[in-house]
Amino acid sequence: MRVLITGVGGALGGRVASLVEELREVEAIAGLDVVAPTRRLRRTEISVVDPRERRLVANAVKRFKPTAVLHLGIYEPDARATPRVAAERTMAGTTTVLGVAAEMGVLDRIVVRSGSEIYGRRTNSTQVPDESAIPDPTSAFGRTLLRTEQLAQATADSVGATCSLLRFATIVGPDVPSPLARYLRLRVVPVNGVPDAPLALLHADDAARAIVAALRLQLDGPLNVAGEGSVTAFQAALLGGNIPLPTFGPWWSVARRISSALGSPVPDHLLELLQRGRVTDLSRLQVLPDLLPSLSTAEVARALHTWTSDSFSVDTDDLAEDSPGQADAFRTEGAADAAPARTKKTAAARVR
Repeated sequence: MRVLITGVGGALGGRVASLVEELREVEAIAGLDVVAPTRRLRRTEISVVDPRERRLVANAVKRFKPTAVLHLGIYEPDARATPRVAAERTMAGTTTVLGVAAEMGVLDRIVVRSGSEIYGRRTNSTQVPDESAIPDPTSAFGRTLLRTEQLAQATADSVGATCSLLRFATIVGPDVPSPLARYLRLRVVPVNGVPDAPLALLHADDAARAIVAALRLQLDGPLNVAGEGSVTAFQAALLGGNIPLPTFGPWWSVARRISSALGSPVPDHLLELLQRGRVTDLSRLQVLPDLLPSLSTAEVARALHTWTSDSFSVDTDDLAEDSPGQADAFRTEGAADAAPARTKKTAAARVR
C-alpha cells in the first residue's frame, strides 16, 4: 500500500503519519501540507506546499502514485487559518489531490476527515443525527465538509475505490489549534443562556487511531465518531475553573467581538455549537471496536484545561493576509523539539 496523507503538518496529520509508519503492509508514505510536521517521521516523505498551488500539488501526487489517500487537509476556520484561507485550501487540495490520484489508476481507498458540522442545526432538524440523516449544513465549515465529501465519494465511485467519511466531533488535543479549546480557556466564557445545549468532543489521539483503523479495514461510507457522552459549554468552562457567562440574543455579537479581541475568534460553526449544541448518534461506531475512542467527552473536556502547551492560535501569516491589523492579537504556534524527516521544500512553499 502506498499512502498519501494530506494535512500532514497539522497535529492530527502528524499523529496519523506516525501510526501509519508502524504498519507493515504500507510500502511507502508521502505527506503534503502548507507546513512541515513537528513530529519526527522516519518513513514519510514530506512536500511542503500550499494546497492552492495546484500545479505543485499535482506534480507531487503524480510522482508518488498513491493507492490510498488519507485526506486530512480539511482546514477548520480560525484554527490554522482564517475562514477564507481555510476554505480555499480545503477545496483546492480536495479537487487537485483526489482528481490526480484517480488519474493514476491505482487508487483503491480514500479516508476523509469530515465532521458533524455537516448535519447542520436547523430548528426542525434531527437533534441526534445518525449516518442516514441527509446532510443539511448551516455553517460555512459544514458546507465545505459537504462539498469535500461529495467530491471524495464521486472520485471513489469513478475508480471503484472505497470512501470512508469520518464525521468527527470537535477535535481537541494538547497541541491542536482549536477554536473551541481556545474559547473554553478564556477566563470568562460566554455560553448560551437557556437552554445550554450538549456538545461532544473527540481527543486527537482517538481521531488518529480511527483514521488508521478505517484505512486498514477499508471502511466504506459515513461514520460518526465522538467521545462517549456529552457536556455543555457551561459545564466545560467550570471544569477549568473559568466563569461561564449566560449570553442571550444580540449580546452574542458583543461576546464574539470581545472574544476575537482576546485572541479567540468565534467562526459561525463554533457559534452554532455554542448556541444549539452538537451531538450525533454513535450506534454504528459501537460495533467497530477498532475505532472506539478511549476517552469520553467529559474526560476530554476535563483534560483540555490541564494542557500547558498553548498552541491554540491562528496562523498569523494567514490572519495578516485577511486582516493585517489583527495579527498581533494572536499567539504564534510553538514548534516541538522534534524535526520531520526528509522534507521537500517546493519553490512556492514556506516552512514557518
